[in-house]
Amino acid sequence: MTAIIQKWGNSQGIRIPKHLLKEVNWTENDEVEITARGDMLILRKKQRERPSIEELFKNFKGETLCSEYDWGKSSGEEIW
Repeated sequence: MTAIIQKWGNSQGIRIPKHLLKEVNWTENDEVEITARGDMLILRKKQRERPSIEELFKNFKGETLCSEYDWGKSSGEEIW
């Protein structure tokens, strides 16, 4: 398959056929990394980086509501 580089605003672009996007499981608005190697451009879907627990809670201002809970007496062969 071939494509033509076309002007797109102040940049240039290549349209990627829908069946190729489906083959690599990419959808509209996915973020991709573009690298050059020799005379090749390599497109790779950007991997979503998971935030650390510190990053997830950096703006947390509330209280921690940690306490023990009494589940009552065992009703079978549970070991407490």
